[in-house]
Amino acid sequence: MAETVTNVSEYQAIAKRKLPKMAYDYYASGAEDEWTLKENREAFSRILFRPRILIDVSTIDMTTSVLGIKISMPIMISPTAFQKMAHPEGEYATARAASAAGTVMTLSSWATSSVEEVASTGPGIRFFQLYVYKDRKVVEQLVRRAEKAGFKAIAPPAEDVSKSQRHTNAPIADHRRLDARPGMLAKYPLQRTQ
Repeated sequence: MAETVTNVSEYQAIAKRKLPKMAYDYYASGAEDEWTLKENREAFSRILFRPRILIDVSTIDMTTSVLGIKISMPIMISPTAFQKMAHPEGEYATARAASAAGTVMTLSSWATSSVEEVASTGPGIRFFQLYVYKDRKVVEQLVRRAEKAGFKAIAPPAEDVSKSQRHTNAPIADHRRLDARPGMLAKYPLQRTQ
């Protein structure tokens, strides 16, 4: 029997019950002292929805556009690493869901599936998160692969994860133990820029 979820915060309790502890701890924790994680949660808690009652809702239109691309709603899927730690379908399932919803999926540089594998799931609006590495030829190869696979944009991250550490009691997930190797970057010996 499927569980009924009435709000986003209920997903965390479900994930804690269903995921392997190592995977849950990875997804639930943040880098350094988790300041950004805490700030994000506080920021989202300040967002209130204004009830709209006694109005005509027969023609609601949530469509918008991003980078000139029309999407069904102002919600997109941001890059999430190691999705196969949560489910064997990983990024495949996420790509299909984003396509069915008519919105953008941004594939993480640390995805467990490559751009080619994600593209093979069918049509969809996809962006690729790309860290800038010291070897510019690798960066160029990754951009070309994403472009050839039909990805519409490159999304450079705004943080430097090469220097981030996790100080919580949560161990960093060992993707080898969870059969969730990085599919996109597996063949490249990489070093991020300093």
